[in-house]
Amino acid sequence: MSWKIDPYHTQIQFTARHMMISKVRGQFEKFSGTVNLDENNPANTTVEMQVETASVNTREPRRDDHLRSTDFFNAEAYPYITFKSKQVKVIDDLHALLVGDLTIRGATHEVTLEVEFTGKAKSPYGQVNYGFTGSTRINRKDWGLIWNVALETGGWLVSDEIEITIEIELMQVPEPVVAA
Repeated sequence: MSWKIDPYHTQIQFTARHMMISKVRGQFEKFSGTVNLDENNPANTTVEMQVETASVNTREPRRDDHLRSTDFFNAEAYPYITFKSKQVKVIDDLHALLVGDLTIRGATHEVTLEVEFTGKAKSPYGQVNYGFTGSTRINRKDWGLIWNVALETGGWLVSDEIEITIEIELMQVPEPVVAA
C-alpha cells in the first residue's frame, strides 16, 4: 500500500561539528516522497524521497546561503537530494536497516539508515498514520562537499562526518475507487 510523507510531521535534520568544539544543526524545509509500506512483510517496503537543497535552514541566513552556494550543495545546479531504497533488512519488530542510494550534487553512494518503528495510530479524522525514526552518518566529502578552512589551533572549521536524522510520519493514501 502506498503511503505519503506527512510534511507537517516529518523532519529531515543534519548535524555537523563546528570548529570541532560544538554541533551545528540544520534541517530541510521542503521535501516529498512516497513509501510503499508492506505491513505484512516489511522487507518488501520501498522508499523514495526528494529534498529541495535550497530549503536548507540552520537558523543563520548567511550560513544557509553559503550551504546553497557552489561550496556546498550548489542548489542552483543541483536542486534536489534524492534517496531511493534498494533493500530493507528487518532486525526485529521495531528495527530495520534501510539500504539505498543517496544522491547529492550528482554523486550517488549507498547508505544504510538504522530505522526504528515508533508506532501506528488512527487520527481523529479516521486516517491511519505510521511513525519511523531513521539515522545514519556520512562523510560529506564522498558527495563532493569538500569546502573547509583549517583552524589556527588545529583541526577544521566543519567536520567531514555529518549525522542525518529523519523523523517521518506516513499518511495512508486512499486506494482509487474503480467505477463499476
